[in-house]
Formats: sequence, structure tokens, C-alpha cells
Amino acid sequence: MPFEEKFHLRIPGPTPVPPRVQHAMNRPMIGHRSAECSRLVRQCSQRLQPVFGTRENVLIITGSGTSALEAAVSNTVAPGEEVVVAVTGAFGDRFAKIAGRFGAQVHRLDIPWGEACSPDALKSFLASRPRVKAVFLTHCETSTGVLNPVQDLATIIKEHTDALVIVDGVSSVGGVACEMDAWGIDIFVTGSQKALMLPPGLAFVAVSPRAWEVIRQTEGPRFYLDLQTYHEDLERETTPFTPGIAHLFGLEAVLDMIEEEGLENIFARHRLMMEMTRAGVRALGLPLLTEDAVASPTVTAVRGTENIDASALQKELRRIGAVVASGQQHLKGKIFRIGHMGYCDPLDVLTLLSALETALHRLGGTVRWGAAVGAAEEVWNRV
Repeated sequence: MPFEEKFHLRIPGPTPVPPRVQHAMNRPMIGHRSAECSRLVRQCSQRLQPVFGTRENVLIITGSGTSALEAAVSNTVAPGEEVVVAVTGAFGDRFAKIAGRFGAQVHRLDIPWGEACSPDALKSFLASRPRVKAVFLTHCETSTGVLNPVQDLATIIKEHTDALVIVDGVSSVGGVACEMDAWGIDIFVTGSQKALMLPPGLAFVAVSPRAWEVIRQTEGPRFYLDLQTYHEDLERETTPFTPGIAHLFGLEAVLDMIEEEGLENIFARHRLMMEMTRAGVRALGLPLLTEDAVASPTVTAVRGTENIDASALQKELRRIGAVVASGQQHLKGKIFRIGHMGYCDPLDVLTLLSALETALHRLGGTVRWGAAVGAAEEVWNRV
């Protein structure tokens, strides 16, 4: 490509950062204990509430999304206590590993990758494990493009156990409807670099009153990720440790953009991009990893074919200037993943599909020019 610095980033995080957010992050630095920083912390926390679907204040941690996953474990589970983790991919597996590292007795409900966890499967699994303290779920499993039915799963958990419902929303919050309070979720976490359109560096944790009761009673080592400290300091309009101030500037701009577009319009845009992507991929004869019923609006996983493997397509797309993500763990080389979340729109999807046509042709695949783009345009024009 003639311009090495120019490429189309279509991985499921980090995602492109809007220019107005970049501009906001370039503001002159301020003191982290200043009145201006306190205003940012307070207002950003409050403005995140509708994004999570909660009336609770949202805690802001300077760290990656994994820091929020670890905080959700270390603050609620003591060594030896039983937990259930529904593992539908690499990030459910990560939740299980974190819980194990903190000494929990982990019961894994392993679901074939590419499938969602069904309420019936979870109900059956919980039946013989009545003493679990928490159940960990992944809303969008980024490694497979599956959207788990966390609302239905949370209902099953509440009906059959006293366990906390703890959800990884790292690649769903901001791109998919999330109703923490209405769905009965006790802890909902996410990171900055996905649908929220920021660089990596912030994590967000929303906690229910019921979960706070458990957190206060749970003993275990924690310092930087002690959620009680964040909760107490947020009441004083600050954070316990130095926050990522430039990220807070950017977050304020992101929340402006979210409020201007409106959450329902944002969710509709993400569903449209998912449908366009899936229609375009199918038009090229490439198999999708997930069924339509469980497909995520934020990321799509595509299989290779007998003649052209997924890693070859990924590499050829990169040569063209389109960056997609590889598969993880046992799916490495078998799928590639297209991110369509955050600062992304239907034109971006058409660009990626056009590049995919070219990549497939260059690798010897049979391509009817315009097939993928045309199929996606048909979806778009039905809106």
C-alpha cells in the first residue's frame, strides 16, 4: 500500500477513536485532585448510568478491561468459595482462570465455542451446585462473536440460587442494549476500547446494592482494585488513585456523542452493521461461526474454507490495508474476526467487504465482483 500509516482497523478492540475524542484528549493537563477533575469523575459516572441501564453510580478504574474482571472476582469471592463460570469462549475462560487464581472452587460450564449458553443448560448445571456464591457470565464473547442471553440466564440464576450475577460486558456495553437493573445483574463491567470508542486504559464497574452487601462481607487481599475504596471516593467526587485524566477528557466527549445519537439509534446501527456484515460474508460463500439467533451486533467471526484458510485471508486483508483479528486458542487459524462497533458505520462495513472480495480473489477464490457489497447494500437499503 502506498501509505503505510493508513489502514482500516476492523478488529473487535481497540477500535478507532473519533477525531473529536482525540482532540478532547489533547487538552492541557489538570490536577487529579482539582475541582475540574472532580466534576469530570462525578459527571462521567452519572452519565454512564443509562449506558449500563442502572441507577447505580459507575466506578471508573484506570486499567484494562481485565482489571475490571479481576475486581469483580477479588471483591466478591474468598478462597474456597464455590463459583460457576459459563465458558463460551476465551473470555469466559479468562473469568474462570481469574477465579481460580484467587482460590475459588470453580465449576466450569463449558459450551462449544460458537454457541451460546442456554438457560436450560445453566439451570441443569446449577441444580447440583446449590451453594455457589457467584455465577460469572460473558455478554458478548469477543472470541467467537456470540451474544449470550444474559437476561434469561440471570433469571435462572435468581430463581434457583442466591448467587450474585456477574457479567463481562467488555464488548457489549455501548453497542448493545444493557439493562443491569431490570435484568437483575449484580456486577456489570466493561472497558474503554470497544464500543465506547476510547483508547485502552479505563475500566468501568457498576455494582448493585445486593453486591455491595456481599463485597463488604468478603475477606481477601485487594488494594488497587478494592471496589469499596472506589465507591467511598466516588461519593467524595474523586478516585482513590491517580486517574487517566486524558481518558476522562475523552470519555466526556464520547458521552456527548452517545447522547447526541441516542442509545436506541446506536443499538440499531450496530444491529444493521452486523446484518450487513453477515449478508456480505455469506454472499462470498464463507461460513460464519455463529448462528444468526446468537450473533453479536459488535463482532462477527468468519471461518475459512477447505481451500483458503482464515489466517491467509487475514494476512491478505492486512496487505490491502484492512486489519481484522485472528482466532484465539484452538480457533487460531480457523477463523478471523471482524469488529463493527463504536466509531463505525455502514460505509465502513462496505469498505471491509470490498477488501474481503479482493483478498479472496487474490488467494484463488471464486469471486463475483460486488457480491458481498451488493448483499450488504440490500440490507442497508431495507432500513
